[in-house]
Amino acid sequence: MLTLTKVLHDQIVEHARQDHPDEACGVVAGPAGTGRPERFIPMLNAARSPTFYEFDSSDLLRLYREMDDRDEEPVIIYHSHTATEAYPSRTDISYANEPGAHYVLVSTADTDDAGPFQFRSFRIVDGEVTEEDVEVVAEYS
Repeated sequence: MLTLTKVLHDQIVEHARQDHPDEACGVVAGPAGTGRPERFIPMLNAARSPTFYEFDSSDLLRLYREMDDRDEEPVIIYHSHTATEAYPSRTDISYANEPGAHYVLVSTADTDDAGPFQFRSFRIVDGEVTEEDVEVVAEYS
């Protein structure tokens, strides 16, 4: 299960809405070994595409060095889908290379009549996708 604060949840959703109609992407880092998402890091979608996202390689390298210096790891890797449901595509699955991370997808398309967005989390390990529950809390205990 992914547990995150309402502030982080809302920041991810807002980033997806702001970048629409292009896909948004980013990372939420946390202290290494804790699995606790704490630091919201919106990234630029270098592809600038409504159907694909790509982290800029120099930005990503800088981010990983910064996380290493701060003894952090990527707890959440997120991106948005603008016209489809919040479920990993074949491309998303092929690019998932952090087996310990939660892969969050936000759909800014109303594909299920449940409202203006979907927020779902998945584990992706060796090409296998498993959806997990999401708990949004006011703050961590």
